[in-house]
Amino acid sequence: MKAPMTTLPSPPAARRDPATIAAWAILALAIGGFGIGTTEFAMMGLLPNVAEGVGISIPEAGHVISAYALGVVVGAPVLVAIGAKMPRKVLALGLMVLFTLGNLSSVFAQDYTMLLVSRFIAGLPHGAYFGVAAVLAASLVAPTKRGHAIAMVMMGLAVANVLGVPLATYVGQQLGWRWLFVMVAAIGLVTIVAITFLVPAKKAHPDASIRGELSALRRGQVWLTLLVGVVGFGGFFAVYTYVANTMTDVAGFPSTFLPVIVGLYGLGMVAGSLVGGRMADWSVMGSIYAMMGFISVSLVIYAVSVHIQWMALIMIFVIGASGSMLVPSLQTRLLDVSPGAPTLASSLNHSALNMANALGAFAGGLVITWGWGYTAPALVGAVLAVLGLGIALFSGFLDKLKPRPTAHNEPHTVVPSRAAD
Repeated sequence: MKAPMTTLPSPPAARRDPATIAAWAILALAIGGFGIGTTEFAMMGLLPNVAEGVGISIPEAGHVISAYALGVVVGAPVLVAIGAKMPRKVLALGLMVLFTLGNLSSVFAQDYTMLLVSRFIAGLPHGAYFGVAAVLAASLVAPTKRGHAIAMVMMGLAVANVLGVPLATYVGQQLGWRWLFVMVAAIGLVTIVAITFLVPAKKAHPDASIRGELSALRRGQVWLTLLVGVVGFGGFFAVYTYVANTMTDVAGFPSTFLPVIVGLYGLGMVAGSLVGGRMADWSVMGSIYAMMGFISVSLVIYAVSVHIQWMALIMIFVIGASGSMLVPSLQTRLLDVSPGAPTLASSLNHSALNMANALGAFAGGLVITWGWGYTAPALVGAVLAVLGLGIALFSGFLDKLKPRPTAHNEPHTVVPSRAAD
């Protein structure tokens, strides 16, 4: 008599529907964004500790932040081009390994030069990771839900400003600044495990190539979208860079209240990511137009009302939200205008945002140096937002002159089959 045949239970992933698989994959990718956001922004609160620990001045410690930003700008196009033929899951894992090793090297940096190099290395995978993660997330959902999926990946960056940055700052102050990088490296390891088990694996597309990804750089609409980010988002960073001085010197809050203010800013970013993803699914260009106008108006209101404490608290939340609302639309727009090369274009968005950081900080610092006060950066930011709106309108005008298919009616031309790898 034959023994009865038994059927092995199917693995958990096989029993989940596509929506559940996508949700867990996006969560795994967002954890990486949480780690990246923590290491990027927590350094600002630990600059005095870093300066003392390495034996350098505060301005020199500021160069450590610049080294990370430079790594973001350089790494996005270089690493995406190098990994063009890899399955995108494999590329995401490789980028997170590099990110983790870069932060571990910062733990053991013994002098200023070693710290600069380690921060540059840690910044290299930043833009490339978000670009790959955005393409992966978009490929897992219906075309009409791409904006929301991308926003959920970016949510990790927003949540980092609410939870990761305050926690890492506290840990760094209590145990030493090197523990910031220990904490971030641990988040990197968690991300590697999560991506390994939760993100679906597919083969690389046979036509994938470095030349194919670099083809995005030949498209004028890609450059216009990046320029919208550089110029328009500069206003967001013009305010963020000097928020501590504005809140203490103009609004009159004690410095001990700054964690609450930064937390409100971070909560605004979380809310903005949620709303921005839905707006991008409603209309990519329409939401870009609306948000550029909203940012400019918000910054003007902030500048004229920040001396009133309750208004200052409301507006810091609004500004955090308005900036984050714009990111999903810019990311989705780059997917739309770079058929066949979405990863590089999407990665360059984060290079553009880091350039916006530098532009906003420089422009804001310039008007403060001229004696215009700490509210002046917000007015400069409003002007930059208006300029960004003008660039976006010009980009939309070019679209009308030369109609082309978008992801909403021909999804495969926007996110080709290899984008799901």
